Amino acid sequence: MTVNRRNFLLGTAAAAAQAGVTVALPAAVKPDSRAQESQANKRKPNIILYLSDQFRWDFVGANGLNSSTRTPNLDALAAHGKNFTHAVTNQPVCAPARSVLMTGRYASETGVWHNGLPMSTELPTLAGELRKAGYTSNLIGKWHLAPGKVADGGGPGYVKPEYRGGFLDLWEGANALEHTTHPYEGTIYDGDGKEITFKDEYRVDFITDRAERFLRQKQEKPFFLFISQLEPHQQNDMKRMVGPKGSAERFINASVPPDLRSLPGDWHQQLPDYYGACESIDASVGRVRKILEEENLADNTIFVFISDHGCHFMTRNQEYKRSTHNSSVRIPLIIQGPGFEGAQQIPELFGIINVAPTLLEAAGVQVPASMKGKSVLPLLNDARAREEWPNKELIQISESMTGRAIRTQDWTYCVADPTGSTKTSASNNYHEYQMYDQRADPQELVNLAGRKEYREKANELREELKKLIVASGEPEPEIVEAKLYP
Repeated sequence: MTVNRRNFLLGTAAAAAQAGVTVALPAAVKPDSRAQESQANKRKPNIILYLSDQFRWDFVGANGLNSSTRTPNLDALAAHGKNFTHAVTNQPVCAPARSVLMTGRYASETGVWHNGLPMSTELPTLAGELRKAGYTSNLIGKWHLAPGKVADGGGPGYVKPEYRGGFLDLWEGANALEHTTHPYEGTIYDGDGKEITFKDEYRVDFITDRAERFLRQKQEKPFFLFISQLEPHQQNDMKRMVGPKGSAERFINASVPPDLRSLPGDWHQQLPDYYGACESIDASVGRVRKILEEENLADNTIFVFISDHGCHFMTRNQEYKRSTHNSSVRIPLIIQGPGFEGAQQIPELFGIINVAPTLLEAAGVQVPASMKGKSVLPLLNDARAREEWPNKELIQISESMTGRAIRTQDWTYCVADPTGSTKTSASNNYHEYQMYDQRADPQELVNLAGRKEYREKANELREELKKLIVASGEPEPEIVEAKLYP
């Protein structure tokens, strides 16, 4: 008679237990360990999306371009995960960028082509799709995707459930955090509209407190937590960045990024506080990561650090972003956790439109066909996928101008509506406006648009841009050549 060894051992163990005798079983067949392993395998990874508003990519120490940055926690994250060194936003302004992040669609498709507009309630979202798959979807901090006016059912504070983009579990935030809070006092709102106030505590630390409160609770389901900080974004009514008390003095002699040094702007006044705010964000990231360790959540949590856009300190236009320059469009993006373990720099061009599909695939959730972004997971281990990655991103500009640009690894090519109108989401007629060689001029100090020696390359980029515009759902526009340099 043939005896199944595993069944024999288990049967022996059961009989011995009844007799009060302890029998050692091989680890491979211990019933408890097998059950625990099976349960662990079934549990989907938690996801934390940590967004720091207006955080420049070169202010992460791991990117090695700024000697004054103090970001040990972000550097540690990069040392254990995937650092996307050429990540860009597809719309360099707060609300449009966030709509792209949440939907995997272009801002011209989400309904949020400038600030103050509500995101379409018809589109699948990252939070909504994860929730359908058994996750809880939770937000703490800034949203900025509900209607901007009270008359439209929105405003800066409380957000009605239908405008939350699928975040229907924990909700502790404000639609426009910069309008309901100041750096050391203010109000956010829970899911029922009740006020949650803070005073005499730095805003970054308060938002982190609320995140800790959530993470210390027992989680019955896998969770998606969106921690949406305002810093280092400027406090609007104060018209300046505000770092933690004392930080500006510590950074008074900090280095000035080379793309700012030669240009007029307000970086002379704002950089010390900006450095302090970035340092505070880094400390917050470290604190959240420590909580995950203490709660035994770290090994099964995907942690994403990202920004919605950068900051050029009024060197490129009359405010801080809304341009096609690296200082506006390049963003930090670091992902660590299940599926993203092991230090690796990803040099391929990666648009924020690809984040939602990437996280859904990493969670084992089907990506909706409506999403136009692509998962980055194949880039991590597949050399052929890296070779086939398009390395072309469409950037849409609003509010400062109506413009479109193509960003490749080597070039930026931007066109703009010549009327100067900012009242429409797109134009049928653009003129060449800016062209930068990223290899020879990474600080983008020399505009090559209209130079005849670059005409052939401009023609090539123009046609590629048209293809991207059409793929985004817009009609093919006319693009008129620049004539500045005959």
